[in-house]
Amino acid sequence: MDPVRVGLVADPAKPTDIARQMGDRGAPDGEDPQAWDIEVVSEPFTLACEDVGTALSRLTDRAEEHRWDLVIGLTELPLRHDDGRYVLIESDPRRQTAMLSLPALGGLRMHARSRHALSELVRGMADPDSRSRRRVPLPRRSGRSRLLLGMVLANRPWLLVPGLKSALVAALTTGGIATINSTVWQLAGSLPLWRLIVAMIASMALVVGWLVIDGKLWDRPEDESPDARERSRLYNTSTLLTLSVGVIICYLALYVLNLAWALFVLDPAVMSRNARTSLGYGDIFLLAWFVASVATVGGALGSGLESEEAIRAAAYSKREEERRTRLAQDRT
Repeated sequence: MDPVRVGLVADPAKPTDIARQMGDRGAPDGEDPQAWDIEVVSEPFTLACEDVGTALSRLTDRAEEHRWDLVIGLTELPLRHDDGRYVLIESDPRRQTAMLSLPALGGLRMHARSRHALSELVRGMADPDSRSRRRVPLPRRSGRSRLLLGMVLANRPWLLVPGLKSALVAALTTGGIATINSTVWQLAGSLPLWRLIVAMIASMALVVGWLVIDGKLWDRPEDESPDARERSRLYNTSTLLTLSVGVIICYLALYVLNLAWALFVLDPAVMSRNARTSLGYGDIFLLAWFVASVATVGGALGSGLESEEAIRAAAYSKREEERRTRLAQDRT
């Protein structure tokens, strides 16, 4: 008996990694490995502005080219049906074609959950008794939040840190100088807690805004349709959340390094004599906090990006541009 030939067409980056893991395993859980032949192709196969039916038709064409028995597309895009609901899976077993939206899995335990979803999907499509169109929608109330979480984690905000390496160096330089300035000691000690919190939030918001403007990451709808506006809102929200998480990571790293430097070079007794007020080790923690906010604005905003690619990866709209370019090249 000939093995079932399965094609996995995956968007580049994380969807491809997940598809290749599935391909290496060779068969759905509990199935005979010799009965399955899984091939992975890494390429963008759909656009956010396209309806799901167009993407399924394109996957069907790929299946005919490769002579697959069934084909599944793994995409990092959110899939939205005509009724406005986001979906996890859209399939047409009659054409042996399906799509799986990875962000709709929620982002947590992505590899394990995606492998399980793929195994169930492949097994169901290979069942000769299943020939009706199948759709797995997300819950109406929590679906959008779950999708946003998946989109943010798919953007891998921690990878923003290498993209801001030169900015962190500039901020550390600014912070190192500010830490040994007696005027900064007095200012940090005189500020109430709420002002320190406002300074921290404002400094991070300025960096996020700068990244959006400098990287041209803000997505604008291509037309005035409700679908286009909803897609732009979703993209922009995920971009802002991704950048915010990345900047918070950078801020925490900056605070820890500034605190270590301050504890190493500063003596509360010397600080008290120079500032003409009583200062202790608790004030050094507040000083490092204030300096981190000042250094974030003065250092990070004054430097260039180490890697624009890392910043652009935080925005779905930029990857959408690359997806359009790849698809246009494939058609020519």
